[in-house]
Amino acid sequence: MWSVCKKELRQFFSSLTGYIAIIVFLLVNGLMLFVFDNNILDYGYATLDRFFELAPWILLLLIPAITMRSFADEFRTGTFEILQTRPLSQRQIVWGKYGGSLVVVLIALLPTIVYFFSIQQLSANEGVDTGATIGSYIGLFFLAAVFTAIGICTSSFTSNAVVAFITSLIACALLYYGFSAISRLPALEGGLDYYIEMIGIDFHYRSISRGVIDTRDIIYFLSLIFLFLTLTGRNLLKR
Repeated sequence: MWSVCKKELRQFFSSLTGYIAIIVFLLVNGLMLFVFDNNILDYGYATLDRFFELAPWILLLLIPAITMRSFADEFRTGTFEILQTRPLSQRQIVWGKYGGSLVVVLIALLPTIVYFFSIQQLSANEGVDTGATIGSYIGLFFLAAVFTAIGICTSSFTSNAVVAFITSLIACALLYYGFSAISRLPALEGGLDYYIEMIGIDFHYRSISRGVIDTRDIIYFLSLIFLFLTLTGRNLLKR
């Protein structure tokens, strides 16, 4: 499994594409937080809420770009058959691909900790709420982990990386915000709206971002990861 993970990392960073994707992610976050209108400096108080509101939407573009070639390129170039000759099980291949992609996402998220220390230094009062910030980062990690699992799954259905990117983008967007949007329909108010919203990722992400780690939210994220990786493994068996 570790050999597959290292292969994914080498493949991603073997060209400028990987570095550019991470740089663009950090650059867009930085501009939105400190330069454009309604930035953090305009708030008048120390908070990273703006970052944790924007990050999921930027990850919707970054993660599909990272995962789209995971299996699609293997199918297109015919190297998946070679990969199957290795002494690796289907589960090890899937989790190796998943682990490699998730490490890349974490590498992209790690420099954003600089935002926390920057706001903390600029603050004239108590500074950023550390507990809420840690909770938000935990929520962002699980959010990225689910998006990565979705991206790996969609990549296993096609040999076209562009199709995998678009499919992953749509699937992540629907699971993240689709159920929240449906729950706001007037016909569902006061009844099913709360339960429909609970199905979506956004509900559980916001719950953890409050700084309270609820086991129900953790189980929800882990269940989604397991579901999509299981679907990936079954799809590979069909091939």
